[in-house]
Amino acid sequence: MIVEVFKTNVNEIEMSEQLIRQVLDHFPHSRVNFDMEDCDRILRVEATIVIPEKIIEIIEANGYLCEVLI
Repeated sequence: MIVEVFKTNVNEIEMSEQLIRQVLDHFPHSRVNFDMEDCDRILRVEATIVIPEKIIEIIEANGYLCEVLI
């Protein structure tokens, strides 16, 4: 499994749940979660295949910032 971590500015639980569903639509066999308590509003995606550009595209299409956390 690959774990990819992203920094976001998502700050609402309802929106994080909606974004998780959207990510799961594209990566159905993955584990996705937000850490809303972290100052970087971390998004973690764990899957056999993770395409960071697609994750960023999904989050940004909803009006939020998203970048791979190095």
